[in-house]
Amino acid sequence: MQASAQTLSDTGNPSVAAILLGWYDSHARRLPWRRLPGEARQEPYRVWLSEVMLQQTTVAAVGPYYAKFLERWPTVQALAAADDADVMAAWAGLGYYARARNLLACAREVARLGDFPASEAGLRALPGVGDYTAAAVAAIAFGERAVVVDANVERVVARLFAIEAPLPGARPAIRTATATITPDLRAGDFAQGMMDLGATVCTVKAPRCLLCPLRWACAGFALGEPERLPVKAAKKAKPVRQGRAFWIERDEQVWLVQREGKGMLGGMRALPDDGWAARADGHGAPPVDGEWRPGGVVRHSFTHFDLELQLMLCDGGDLTRLPPGEFWPVDAMEQAGLPTVFAKAARLALGNREGA
Repeated sequence: MQASAQTLSDTGNPSVAAILLGWYDSHARRLPWRRLPGEARQEPYRVWLSEVMLQQTTVAAVGPYYAKFLERWPTVQALAAADDADVMAAWAGLGYYARARNLLACAREVARLGDFPASEAGLRALPGVGDYTAAAVAAIAFGERAVVVDANVERVVARLFAIEAPLPGARPAIRTATATITPDLRAGDFAQGMMDLGATVCTVKAPRCLLCPLRWACAGFALGEPERLPVKAAKKAKPVRQGRAFWIERDEQVWLVQREGKGMLGGMRALPDDGWAARADGHGAPPVDGEWRPGGVVRHSFTHFDLELQLMLCDGGDLTRLPPGEFWPVDAMEQAGLPTVFAKAARLALGNREGA
C-alpha cells in the first residue's frame, strides 16, 4: 500500500506543512548554524558551510569543525583566500575529503562572483554544489521554495507515504512526494522541521510515533510497521585491501608527504605508503632502504572497501631517497592534520615509541 500525494494534500485535514511548521516553531533544535523561527535568515555562507560539512556526517561531529572554520575563516572571501593545505588540515577527521577540495573551489567561485547566487539554479551551478545543497541553501538562506531531501527527510517521507520501493531506487518517488507537501512560504523552516522530526521522533529505530505531529497522516503508521520503511537494498560485503604505511623518524621528527591533489585523501598530509589507495592492494617498495620492522596493523573502513594497513617502522636508512615531503615534529602530530587512517597509524607509532 502507498499513500498518494492527493491523500495528503487535498483532504479536509490541516495540511502536513501547517502542522509540521507549528511543531517546528515549538520544538526546533538549537544548532550553531541555525536561526530559529522568527529570527532573521542565516547568512548563506554559514548555511552552505554547515550543509557541506553535514553531508554523511553527524551533527555532533560537525559542531566543533564548524566553529573552528568560522573562527579562522569568518567569510567566504576569507576561505577563498586560504591556503589549500591549511584548509585540508583543518578538515582532517571529518572524512570524505573531496568535500574540502570542493569547498575551496566553490568559495573561490563565490568570491569571484561577489556573493552567493540567490536562486537554486544559480547555486547548483557552483563547483561541488549538488541538488541537495543547492536546495537547502536556497530555502534556508534565501527563502526560496525548494524541495530539500536529506537522509532524515527521506525517512520521514518514505513512512508518511508508505513508499515501498527499496533505496536508492525509491529516491525519485520520495522527492516527488516531498514536493507535494513543501509549502510556498517558509520552505526553509519546513525543511529544517522535517530534518528535526527525522532526527528526534521519526528515528531509524524505535520511532516515537505517539509523539509525532504527522501521525494522523502517516500511511506507514497506519500499516502498523513504520520502522520497516524506507526499504533498503541488502548491503554487499566490502572488499578488504591490504597496504603499508611507513614511519620514518629522525631527531624527534617524522617524515610526512602531501598526497596528490586528486584522488583518495587528495591534498592531505600523510605518512608515505605503498600505493594501496590506487590499487586493490599496495605493492610499492619502502621509500628508503633501511631496517624495517612491523609496528602493528590499523583497520579502517572507507565507503567502498575496508583497509588493513600495516605500519612499518624504520630504524635506519639512507635519507637521500626520501620522497618529496617534510619532517614534522613528533610532539606536534595533532597539528599535522592527518586524515583519520594515518592519524590512527601515527598513534600506533607513538605507542610503539612509548613502549620501547
